[in-house]
Amino acid sequence: MNFAGKVVLITGASSGIGAAAALKFAKYGASLALNGRNVENLQMVAEQCSATSTVPPALVVGDISKEADTERVWSETLKKFGKLDVLINNAGIIETGSIENTSLEQYDRVMNTNLRAIYHLTMLATPELIKTKGNIVNVSSVNGIRSFPGVLAYNISKMGVDQFTRCVALELAAKGVRANCVNPGVTVTNLHRRGGMDPETYKKFLEHSKNTHALGRPGTVDEVANAIAFLASELASFTTGLSLAVDGGRHAMCPR
Repeated sequence: MNFAGKVVLITGASSGIGAAAALKFAKYGASLALNGRNVENLQMVAEQCSATSTVPPALVVGDISKEADTERVWSETLKKFGKLDVLINNAGIIETGSIENTSLEQYDRVMNTNLRAIYHLTMLATPELIKTKGNIVNVSSVNGIRSFPGVLAYNISKMGVDQFTRCVALELAAKGVRANCVNPGVTVTNLHRRGGMDPETYKKFLEHSKNTHALGRPGTVDEVANAIAFLASELASFTTGLSLAVDGGRHAMCPR
């Protein structure tokens, strides 16, 4: 698990899974370009990364749901490092709602961040990944594998991430570029609270996860980051087009 000399771009690196992945790749010697919207949080993550890495991370601040920001994030990364070896498409949001009450505005907001932005950034990065025979790791969700009520737009976006991953894997395989995704179950982050879940509901949600996950608990960001690092590493050199469930067995469970 050695990323010395490798350039890794991580979106949504200011908190949660993205921040944990940044720390993991820093530990393994990568040169990091860290994207996020919250500058203060991003700086804190960069400082933590610098404690274990000899190469200070580059901060590429921006909202990747906006085309101009995505293009700037990419150009600043390439200007700083001159290449890219690993693209981690992690940034994502969630909003609650069913077909009866999810507005088109909500739908567009979720799809623009969770799927369209991944498409755009991957499209921009592909020529450089071909040069380095690099790879892509997308952060999807168990919601991309299984169906759940009440988060319709989110489910669709994550299903799209899985299909996008498989298609890109097939399209770029002959050029030596791998593409995989991780599918976390409930993971302790700020995602759901940012999506509007109040503290008491979130507490009950995590408690309920003991029943909905075979291993009897929600996951940690470090557990997901471990899977991301594995897929991005040479240890997974013969793995592409994979949706790797990191979900405590939730994808395998059925109601009883």
